[in-house]
Amino acid sequence: MARDQIDMTPLQSRDELVAWLEAGVKPRSAFRIGTEHEKTPFTLSGHAPVPYEGAKGIGALLEGMQLLLGWEPIMERGNIIGLYDVTGGGAISLEPGGQFELSGAPVETVHQTQAELMAHLAQVREIAAPLGIGFLGLGMTPSWSREQIPVMPKGRYRIMSNYMPKVGSYGIDMMYRTCTVQTNLDFCSEADMVKKLRVSVALQPVATALFANSPFTEGKPNGFLSFRSEIWRDTDNARSGMIPWAFEDGMGFERWVDYALDVPMYFVKRGDDYVDVAGSSFRAFFDGRNNTLPGQRPTLSDWANHLSTIFPEVRLKRYLEMRGADGVPWGRLPALPAFWVGLLYDNASLDAAWDIVKTWTTDERQSLRDSVPRLGFKAKIGNRYVFEIAKECLALAHSGLRRRGRLDHFGRDESRYLEPLDRIIDCGRSPAEEMLEKFAGPWHGSVEPAYDEYAF
Repeated sequence: MARDQIDMTPLQSRDELVAWLEAGVKPRSAFRIGTEHEKTPFTLSGHAPVPYEGAKGIGALLEGMQLLLGWEPIMERGNIIGLYDVTGGGAISLEPGGQFELSGAPVETVHQTQAELMAHLAQVREIAAPLGIGFLGLGMTPSWSREQIPVMPKGRYRIMSNYMPKVGSYGIDMMYRTCTVQTNLDFCSEADMVKKLRVSVALQPVATALFANSPFTEGKPNGFLSFRSEIWRDTDNARSGMIPWAFEDGMGFERWVDYALDVPMYFVKRGDDYVDVAGSSFRAFFDGRNNTLPGQRPTLSDWANHLSTIFPEVRLKRYLEMRGADGVPWGRLPALPAFWVGLLYDNASLDAAWDIVKTWTTDERQSLRDSVPRLGFKAKIGNRYVFEIAKECLALAHSGLRRRGRLDHFGRDESRYLEPLDRIIDCGRSPAEEMLEKFAGPWHGSVEPAYDEYAF
């Protein structure tokens, strides 16, 4: 998320919280695709983390991007921490350890996602290369310790860093050492939202297996194919996970509101200050019972900001966010929106995907989620391997994209962006497994070659 919300409309009733989510409903003709991707900056000389400060730091990189793009800066206490396009385009933000995120504009086709990505990478390289900065497309930093990674000057991250160790073992790793790529998609009704949410939650481990790309920690294999995904299993379970209640009768916008009301908060923003309210529920704040802000009631911006700090496998805001994939090199980035658009934006593919998952039990979905980070395609649900399900889902995505019929200037439909996933299925190995083979072979037990082979 590039910037905190600033709508200070006071909230009076739970109905307003529900209405805020309902406002995301739009006609199919207005469906859009949003893609967010993170990448880890590193020094081209020495492959070290990039600090915020200095003539060749992250701050200088953002200042250069501002001059190049003409986008408005996002400032916090005199520091530039992001950029946004005032015409409604994309935004650039910083994750806690300096991970550089593009929050793409809502576009109509995956072709436009690809074009946006290529433009962004050309722009960022133009500024980064003279500063001696490169970017790594992996799900986790492969060689750095927690202590090596710089902290970005954002108040919300200070609060989160203090709170995370109280609620899980891996929260600091999640914040400072991981990268993801997300796809954000629309819904045309409450029922459509529920169906897409259930399908995408159930199949999120399949996406994790397809995009598994984080097998190294501090220079050595960590025993997982997606350690980024494993990290989320013990980050903060009060705000993450497979949300089993979403499969129960009565699921809808109101049920999500009731869930979010009880998720512990991190902060409340007042002016330029982040007020630490970590651990207190939004429900208590809504009732005027927050001990740090006694008697105060939340605003619409507080609600929007709070929803952005809830981290289930699929997140509902005014759209659905697919959160299960590791960060990947640029050539595989458009494959994620292509995969989910093909499955969820075509009714026949959506129905077929629902047929795959509708009989899975809560325990089966959770067991799948728990086993995929380590086993990848070899994980099983019932008597089926994830590899089989991934192959079937990929075929459905191909069919859905072909039926969408969105063609580029050469007459090609969006299914062309699934080709990297086709190659993964053809060889039967995840990207992480290929990296582990290189580590044991031509990389000679070193992760340093990753900074060349998986750089943007």
